[in-house]
Amino acid sequence: MDGDDVQIAGSGGYLIINFPSQRVFDKITSGPPKDPNAPPKPKNPNAPDPLQQLNDLALRLGLVLDMRVAGKTHVTFGTGRSAKITLNAVLGKIGSFFRG
Repeated sequence: MDGDDVQIAGSGGYLIINFPSQRVFDKITSGPPKDPNAPPKPKNPNAPDPLQQLNDLALRLGLVLDMRVAGKTHVTFGTGRSAKITLNAVLGKIGSFFRG
């Protein structure tokens, strides 16, 4: 993706997606580009949580999705009632705030 290698491996109902760096992970998970001139969208408190939706879909399909950054699991979907976010994800996100 844009010159960065994203690795994907799977076996049965288990899928691993490995991003080479926190920068690439942040880029892919940030969603589509936002229009800087667009007015801010009002927050809807009843809007479904996208992480919960992905986890519910993985459970329905019988899949486990393991998203990794530099070989370390950041979030796993499809293994319980909600996504499992690891300490690696928290530390990686904090570290990305200090990088330029």
